[in-house]
Formats: sequence, C-alpha cells, structure tokens
Amino acid sequence: MTDPVSPLAPAMIQSVLVANRGEIARRIFATCRRSGIGTVAVFSDADALSPHVTEADAAVRLPGNSPADTYLRGDLVIEAALLAGADAIHPGYGFLSENAEFARAVHDAGLTWIGPPAPAIEMMGSKVESKKLMAAAGVPVLAELDPDAVTEADLPVLVKASAGGGGRGMRVVRELADLPEQLEGARREAQSAFGDPTVFCERYLETGRHIEVQVMADRHGTVWAVGERECSIQRRHQKVVEEAPSPLVEAVPGMRERLFEAARLAAKAIDYEGAGTVEFLADNQGDFFFLEMNTRLQVEHPVTECTTGLDLVDLQLQVASGLALDADSPAVSGHSIEVRLYAEDPAQNWQPQSGPVHRLALPGSVVEFDVLRTPGIRLDSGVVEGSTVGVHYDPMLAKVISFAPTRTQAATRLATALGRAQIHGLRTNRDLLVNVLRHPAFLAGDTDTAFFDTHGLDVLAQPLASVETERLSALAAALADAAHNRDVATVDSTLPSGWRNLASAPQCKTFTGTGGDVEVRYLLTRYGLKAEGFGDVSLVSATARHVALDVAGLRRSFEVSRYGDDVFVDSALGPVSLHAAPRFTDPSAVVAEGSLLAPMPGSVIRVGAVVGDAVTAGQPIVWLEAMKMEHTIKAPASGVLTELSVTVGTQVDVGTVLAVVEAAQAEGES
Repeated sequence: MTDPVSPLAPAMIQSVLVANRGEIARRIFATCRRSGIGTVAVFSDADALSPHVTEADAAVRLPGNSPADTYLRGDLVIEAALLAGADAIHPGYGFLSENAEFARAVHDAGLTWIGPPAPAIEMMGSKVESKKLMAAAGVPVLAELDPDAVTEADLPVLVKASAGGGGRGMRVVRELADLPEQLEGARREAQSAFGDPTVFCERYLETGRHIEVQVMADRHGTVWAVGERECSIQRRHQKVVEEAPSPLVEAVPGMRERLFEAARLAAKAIDYEGAGTVEFLADNQGDFFFLEMNTRLQVEHPVTECTTGLDLVDLQLQVASGLALDADSPAVSGHSIEVRLYAEDPAQNWQPQSGPVHRLALPGSVVEFDVLRTPGIRLDSGVVEGSTVGVHYDPMLAKVISFAPTRTQAATRLATALGRAQIHGLRTNRDLLVNVLRHPAFLAGDTDTAFFDTHGLDVLAQPLASVETERLSALAAALADAAHNRDVATVDSTLPSGWRNLASAPQCKTFTGTGGDVEVRYLLTRYGLKAEGFGDVSLVSATARHVALDVAGLRRSFEVSRYGDDVFVDSALGPVSLHAAPRFTDPSAVVAEGSLLAPMPGSVIRVGAVVGDAVTAGQPIVWLEAMKMEHTIKAPASGVLTELSVTVGTQVDVGTVLAVVEAAQAEGES
C-alpha cells in the first residue's frame, strides 16, 4: 500500500464494531488487534457467552435471539457503535453485509463503512438486475427466468433468492408441479435469512464448476484480481470445500486471463471499492457464466490469503481509510484448501445438530485467524471448548485450512489434521470431509457441483473408523472406565475393578456406536487381560484417559474422554464416539411406534395434516425452522395420523414427539 493520492482521505480507523457474530467476528478482531485497532462486538441473547463477545474490547447487547430482532437491526447496530465510541463498522458476511440502506445509514451516522459504496451494493444486490448490468458490461451470463413463466422446456430450474446467498432460498425444481411449493419455501427462507422474499429462476446445470475471482479495489481506480478459487463441492448449494488456485483453471490454457478480465470488468462497471468476489459457473472446457457478485468478504477468503500472503481484512481497513493499492497484485504461490466443519449429519440429509462442544483441537502447531506463510494448518472457529451450538444460526463450527507447495500435499496435510482432530460433543461432517480429501477423483482435480451425487453420499459419509476399530475403542473405553473407578474408589483402590480371589464372571460394559451396540466382556487376571472375542489383544497400560493395547504385535494408543455417558476415543485408527448404555431402561424414554420426533430444536412453521387424516409414507407432516433453514418431517409409513402434538409457532426440543402415524395394516393382518 502507498499513501493516498487525495490529501482529504479520512484518518486511519481507531475502533471497529463488527456487525456480525461467531467465526467472522473473531477473524476481524484478530486483524484489528494486530493493527492496534480497538474492537466492539454486538451480541444477541443466545450469543451472550460466545467467544467473540469476550474477545472484544467492548460489547453491546442486542435484545432477542432471532436475526430479525438482533443482527439484522441496522438501527440498533449503529446505536451500539456510537455508544461504544467506534468510528467504523465492518459487516463481515451474511446479515447486513450486502444491505445498501445499512451502508448509507452507517455513512450518515458519521461512521466509516468498511465495504463498497452503497450504489455498488445496490446494483449487485438484486441478482436479476445485476445480470442485466453484467451482460451490458460484456460479462457472459446465464439467462434469468420469470418464475411465473417457467415451462416444461425450461426444466430443471434453480430457484434463487435475489438478495442473498449461502444456499438460503435456493431450490432445484425438476417437475413443473413442484414449482409453486418450492417457490413458497424459497421465499420464506429468503425472508427469514435476508429480510427480502424476492426470488427468481435460472436454468440449472446438473454439473458444472463453481469458480470465483477475489477482487480488491480502491477509490483511486485500481482494481486487483487477487487469484481465483474453486468451490465446486457443495451441499444444498452451499460450499463445503474451497481451494486456490482452481484445478480447472490451472488445466485450461488462457482461462485465468479471461476470468480475471471479466472480474475486473464487473468491478469497474459499478465503481467498486473494497473486497468482493465475482462468481462464475464454468464447464470443463473453460467456458464460464456470471452467477453473482458478493459485495463483501467471503467465507473462503483464507485460501486466497494463504496463496498470496495478503491479509484481506487489513486491506479492507486500509482501503476504507482511503489508502491506495499498489499497481499490481501480488503473485500466487503454493496451494491452499479450506473445508467447512459443520455440526450436521450428512448421512441423515445433512441434519443440523445442536448442543455443547466439549472439545475442538487439531494436532500439532496450528495458526488461528492468521495468514499461513509456511506450510501448515490454520483454524478459524467461532466456538471454543464449552461453547454451545444453538438453533438460531448457521451450524458451522470452524473452517480448517491447509497450505502447502502442491495441491496433493495440501490435501494430505488437511485430511490428516482432520482425521486426528479431537472433536467431542456434536456429530459433525468431519468423516465426509476427510473421505472427500482422500478420494481419487478429488486428488485428480475432477470435481464439480454434482460430486456428492456422482460418488455417492452414502459412501463419502462412511465413518473413518472401521467396525473393528470401534470394537477396540470400546474395549479401551471400558478399561479406562475401570481405571477411573479405581482412581475415585475410597477403599481397595489398588485392586482391579471387579477383583475376586478366584476368577468369577467377566466384567461387562455395553456401548452404543455408529454400528449399533458393542458389548465388551473381559477379565483382568494375574496372567493379563482376557477379552472375549478380541483375538490376540493384551493390555500394556491403562489410566482414566490413556489406554495402550498390544494388538497382534502392534502397540496401539487410545485417548479416552468422557462427558457423562458420552465417550470419545481418539487413536491413529480413527475417531470413535460411543454412548455408555444404561443398566436399566427408562420407561419414560420409550416412544410409540410411528412417532415423528423433532431431529433438532426449532420452531414449527407449518403443519400439513390433521388428526384422522390418511397419510402416505414420505408425506410431509411438519415443517421446522432451525439454523436459518427449513426442515421437513415426513410420515415414516402409510397410515392414519392419530396424534398431533404441535401447532404453528410451537418451539420444540430435539426428540420431542411431533406426531404419531399408526401404520396401515396389510391385507390379512389382524
């Protein structure tokens, strides 16, 4: 950066309020601290104990829990900035980051807006109008379709929210009869997430490559194309794996130059300033079409930082202060891959999870919220040990980023770090991410937006630990539990658990794992460990946290962590989560056959049947809203709805019985 051309440029920013939460707020605060800039957080009631609140120099409460009552209230955010004495507002991504009226209000309040000018946000804020503008500027585009004019010939189509992104308000429609319902659902999601229900349609390409270009522009006319990223591996139209540079662009001669020129044209057409991303859909031949321009920092910005050495947040602060960019952007070197670690169950239709995060730790030396300048692992997370993932916001736990000289090395390093990570508490997509990073098609650069469909989600979501590893881990958990019992025993603590003068019945411990129940039966004798059904296994040592076993001549170490009845066992063989089975069944925990249970806490937004209705297997019965997405609860079998326990507006906890369907009897049954 050089000194600004204009002597009237504003003074450097002294204190920044981040109008956001979680990981992105912590990321921006980290750069501010390195730059000597003060920080201010805002928080909803649900986020009162979140790390981003405690890390800020000051924090201001936004009463309520829902985004509409808190982080989407621009007036309250500006009041908070003035109260705390901040002189600038950084919007992060999501929420108000692409709201032109908010940008104007920040400026009108005498504060510095760390983002592009309001007119630029406005022009790109409508995906319908932005495509027309880009077409006029010479950027290739896909034609937009009027939802009311879609015909069979147009199918399949993609319904998209005009005002947002991140997969919210986005639906694929392959049958014309499904279009009205999908439009209605997309509008509800768009209104909830962005405060704008406007949606549109475009032709849906079943396979394609999602390529985007990071741009950075100053107010003096310089526009950088700061490298491209590939984000083709997605679920629910939301990115899961992102990397820089793009394998496709690397393989197609001349594509990078054409992409960069299109991105610069897009930025210059709207007099852009600050950080932004121009997104394209490309085919394998290197032809591409404009999708949208995100007038903000992207979730996946770390991979660009690692391959350029730039701190993009620092550049945002400097550009907002009026400083000028150098004439040329820095060169790109090495390869960086980012994965989004979500609290969700991919095998159960990406079902979001909520609850406590007991532990989130990566092996080795890890950099947090900073540019990787040498090969390694970076962690950008919105949670710490003891955090709770609620139902009001996106369930992303962290972004894990690798940097290495080559793509293969970056993928290997990241897969190993994730596989060895201690992630205790919630079910996550960790196994899926590792399987993707190790997949031959991914390593060959053969990725597109249909990656999960092509290679089978059921295969990619398989647990990293084998059935045999789960059994060995259960044995280690039982031995660690016995060691723990000896540690807390008040008498005869030196004797093994269950010790008798003469060998009696074996010790028995039952756990529930991903493969079902695992029963461990063993004896500790003067001759060593005798474990039924485990073959050549002997005990080397056991404490409440660490167990070493000799397995057919190979010594294996297991680290055991207990949180109530939940047990997590980490080893080089793969991570295993277990639940200690109770000795006796609680009658109140038994639910009637045919019960529809809430898969997560949330709010009932729609009910599709009444008691007495005949329903068919797979028919939607209840719609829940949780984590800014709609979730449909369907009838498990054909029959009659005999019980409906909720109405629209009911708040439910995970496991709540929503309804009961009495299955229809087959002919001849009594």
